Amino acid sequence: MNILERPNKKGDKIYFLYDYGRGPGQRPSTGIFIYTNPKDQIQKNHNKEALKLLEVKKSQATIDQQAIGSAFIPAHKFKANFLEYYEEYVKLNARKGNRHLANSLAQFKLFIKRDFIAPIDITENFCKRFRQFLLDKYTGETPGNYYSRFKWAVSAAESDGYFQKNPTEKVNSKSNPSSKLKENLEVDEYLKLLTTPCLNEEVKAAFLFCCYTGLRWVDVKQLGWKDIRGNVLTTRIIQAKTGQPVTLTLHPIAKATIEKQKAKLEAVKIQNPEVFSLPTADGANKILDAWVKSAGIDKYITWSCARLSFSILLQDKNVDDATVAYLMGHTTTDQVRKTYKRHRPKDQTETISQLPSPEQAPYFLNIGK
Repeated sequence: MNILERPNKKGDKIYFLYDYGRGPGQRPSTGIFIYTNPKDQIQKNHNKEALKLLEVKKSQATIDQQAIGSAFIPAHKFKANFLEYYEEYVKLNARKGNRHLANSLAQFKLFIKRDFIAPIDITENFCKRFRQFLLDKYTGETPGNYYSRFKWAVSAAESDGYFQKNPTEKVNSKSNPSSKLKENLEVDEYLKLLTTPCLNEEVKAAFLFCCYTGLRWVDVKQLGWKDIRGNVLTTRIIQAKTGQPVTLTLHPIAKATIEKQKAKLEAVKIQNPEVFSLPTADGANKILDAWVKSAGIDKYITWSCARLSFSILLQDKNVDDATVAYLMGHTTTDQVRKTYKRHRPKDQTETISQLPSPEQAPYFLNIGK
C-alpha cells in the first residue's frame, strides 16, 4: 500500500493520500497532515503523532487489501459496541414512511438500559427476553414488526462476521392479538359525526379526513400542504416495489375538508406548513370521545378506529383486498385480512335472517300445538 504526499497551496502543510490507482476516486484522503516547517513544540508533537497514526492507517489499508477474496475480516472493521452497528444499520437501511426499523432500535435501547452491549451478549436467551419485552408492551402486529427488524440487523451482523451462529434463528417474531376488539364506525355514524358540532374543529376536520383517507394519527399530524395537489394526496408511505409514494384520490368529503382548512387559514392570513393544528394524541382522543358521545354513538372510538372504519366500509362495498391494502399503504394483503377487517356483523338480525325462514316451511311452527 503506497501513501502519497501532497502539499497544500500555501506550502505550509503536507496532506497524505491513499494510492489505490490512477482512476477517479482512487486517491482518497487519509485525513492526516503534518506541518512542513513546524514553528513550535506543539506543531512538532503534532507531526510526530500524525506520522504514527499514518503508519496505523497504512497497515490497516494493507490488511484490507490482503483480506480481499478470503474469509478473514480485519479486527478494525468490527464495532465492539453492537449498538453502534445497529444504529449504522438503521441509518443505511431506513426508508421514508417506514418507522418500524427506527422504532425497533429505540425499543432495543429501552430494553438494554445502557449505552454499550457487546455482540457476545446477544444470545438466544437474550433475544427471547427482548421479544417478551415487546410482547408485554405492545399489542397487535407491532411487537412482531419491531422484533423482525431486530432480526434483520442481527442477520446482517452475522453476515458481517459478528456472530458465528445467528442467535435469533430459533426465536421467531410473534404478534400479540388484543383481547379487545376495536370498534368501527358504520355509514350512518359517519353521517352523524359530519353533522355534529365538536369542541375542537381542527380535531373534527382531521378525524373525518382520516375516516375518508385511512391515514394514521402520526400521518395526519404531520400532513403538509405540499402533500396535496388538487384532489390527490401523496402520502409519506413508500411502495416497496416501485420506490414511489402511495397516492390517494380524495373523496369529495376529504376534498371539502381541505378546502375549508385552506379558507380558514387564508381568512386569518396565517401561513402554516401543516394542514391541521392538532393537540397531543391523548388530548385529541379525549376530544374525540366527547364528540362521539354527543353524536349519540355508543361506542369506544379512538383515532385508530378511523383507519379500521375506512378499510371495513370499502370491503363492505366489495373493494378487493389488494386495492384496500394499497390505499392503506400495505405491501401485502395480510394486514387487511388479519387486522383491518370486520370482526363483528354489522346487523345480526339481518345476517341471521339469511337462514331458511318460516315462510319457506309454514307448518313447522305449528308442530306440537
